[in-house]
Amino acid sequence: MASQIDKYPFRFKQFAVTQGRCAMKVNTDGVLLGAWADVAEANNILDIGTGTGVIAMMMAQRNSAAQIDAIDIDKEAFKQSTLNFNATPWSERLHPFQSSLQSFNPEKKYDVVISNPPYFINDYTSENKQINVAKHGVELSYEELVSGIYRLLSDDGKAFLVLPAFNLAIFEAIAQKGNLFITKRDDVIAVSGKQPYVTLLKLEKVPKAYSIGLIQIQYPDNTFTEQYKSITKDFYLKF
Repeated sequence: MASQIDKYPFRFKQFAVTQGRCAMKVNTDGVLLGAWADVAEANNILDIGTGTGVIAMMMAQRNSAAQIDAIDIDKEAFKQSTLNFNATPWSERLHPFQSSLQSFNPEKKYDVVISNPPYFINDYTSENKQINVAKHGVELSYEELVSGIYRLLSDDGKAFLVLPAFNLAIFEAIAQKGNLFITKRDDVIAVSGKQPYVTLLKLEKVPKAYSIGLIQIQYPDNTFTEQYKSITKDFYLKF
């Protein structure tokens, strides 16, 4: 029987997302990452931990030529992304795989690797195993994520991630040890005066100087900022 979530999918301007099978639903951070990442020149894109497939579908909308592979270790997430991909205009370019990152071994390298990865390390976990896999590093540590990205990324490729701000220093040290370097960073705040809660990262195999930007989601009256609307306007119906 279809869940209430499946009956009422999350609708974007050019596609819809059913999500009843997935622990992680469509969320602001994932959509922001999918809209923020620079994918215009990519021929091959990999979405790690695709879940509903929302970021992979955003990649297909934004890049009309790229082939997009999307992996998830969770069987139900794989089924969900497959259903969602098949309902889009870009189904021939969207390729779901049920696989861990550690065992995923394609013959090609990727121009872009993108991931809204498990958020939490050394943190409390849920009694729900599917949520633990999706939100916590129980199946994919930061070390394994960095190693997998480095292995699958082309020499001049780019990786894009969104991470909790409080894990940034830990992740950056692990990334540098794995020869991946932050070359762009935008911290994200909910409203003015608040501390960043997540950070958007671009990583490459060669270190470069970069500045740190700031993205504000809402004004104090809870309306969305013009900055946020400008980034995500190609997707959200309300913008």
